[in-house]
Amino acid sequence: MAKEAVFNLKLEPELREDFMAAAQAAHRPTSQFMRDFIRPQQQAKEHDEFVQRKVAAARTSIEAGRGRANDHVEAEFAARRAKALGH
Repeated sequence: MAKEAVFNLKLEPELREDFMAAAQAAHRPTSQFMRDFIRPQQQAKEHDEFVQRKVAAARTSIEAGRGRANDHVEAEFAARRAKALGH
């Protein structure tokens, strides 16, 4: 990845030392160490947004009368499981 920005940050010297030591202990350049920290947080955010979209779509579907009762869904899939098991 091309380096296109300079990151200036004021922080306590101890925090900088801790960050640099942690990156070194992980055998990562500081930029990669930062990416490794940010990536899971971004993935979690994207997953939360995905779930929120799915919930909103489900609610819209239910409000439009296209929903099904849980008992109906459970019965349908119990029948499918039984058929798959040869019962």
